[in-house]
Amino acid sequence: MTRIRRGYIARRRRTKIRLFASSFRGAHSRLTRTIIQQKIKALVSAHRDRDRQKRNFRRLWITRINAAIREIGVFYSYSDLINNLYKKQLLLSRKILAQLAILNKNCLYMISNDIIK
Repeated sequence: MTRIRRGYIARRRRTKIRLFASSFRGAHSRLTRTIIQQKIKALVSAHRDRDRQKRNFRRLWITRINAAIREIGVFYSYSDLINNLYKKQLLLSRKILAQLAILNKNCLYMISNDIIK
């Protein structure tokens, strides 16, 4: 009796999984069960860190704005600046304010002076 070759579906599924894990090291790129576990872990980390990245950038922007405001010498704090911006209805994002704090401190100084008056 001739030998029956098995189907290709499971092999195709495993090669697709291996393509995902080709950059992993050691058994994490060779053993199917370990690859599946590492794939789940990697996707969970990626999903979690997308939100964490947004959080970290917002913290960075706030820190930059606060440092620039205190350095300018307009005896101010970050919270006072944002509060006054909302009162004057100058809706500038924290990202833009942080860019101004780094690249053009005079512009930030002018904005803060306009708010005070």
